[in-house]
Amino acid sequence: MADNDKPDHSKRRFLVAATSIVGGVGAGAAAVPFVASMLPSERTRAASAPVEVDFGRLEPGDKLIVEWRGKPVWVIRRTKEMLEGVKKNDDKVADPDSKRKPEFTPSYARNEYRSIKPEYLVVVGICTHLGCSPVDKFKAQSEPFEQGWRGGFYCPCHGSLFDLAGRVYKNKPAPDNLQVPPHKYLSDTRIVIGDDIKGA
Repeated sequence: MADNDKPDHSKRRFLVAATSIVGGVGAGAAAVPFVASMLPSERTRAASAPVEVDFGRLEPGDKLIVEWRGKPVWVIRRTKEMLEGVKKNDDKVADPDSKRKPEFTPSYARNEYRSIKPEYLVVVGICTHLGCSPVDKFKAQSEPFEQGWRGGFYCPCHGSLFDLAGRVYKNKPAPDNLQVPPHKYLSDTRIVIGDDIKGA
């Protein structure tokens, strides 16, 4: 075999290396859109982002509804009478100190009123039984579902009752108190829901 008939190993190595590099670049380029498709969209990121709420115009006895992570969050400005009703409900509610499911109540809201400031209640407005949305029954008066009703929330779907601190009544279908979302005050009339870093 003449010298010029011998296989050129260095040329073959170069072609194998070049092909490998081009293949690797192609595979990487194909993987980028795939990996990008698995990242959360702008809409998803926006839906899970903290929400600022200005409740400066909220009158005593009124409720404001905002959306956070696709859930309704209630901000309620309680009257003195409402707060008195909460105090009288300890013997009627199943978990007065919010110990049963601590992840539903941040440590700064693990008190009788389940709030940072007693006047304001911030809770997720979804029944802990089957995900229905309870209705307001703020007025203290006898109701068909509770003769000594002191005000709170009634879930007409299955009859769960919650007081004005979002605590579930004993012997009702809902297993837990309404969830208090993470939140903190930015000022006397503004909170951010979904963020409680550095205090409340």
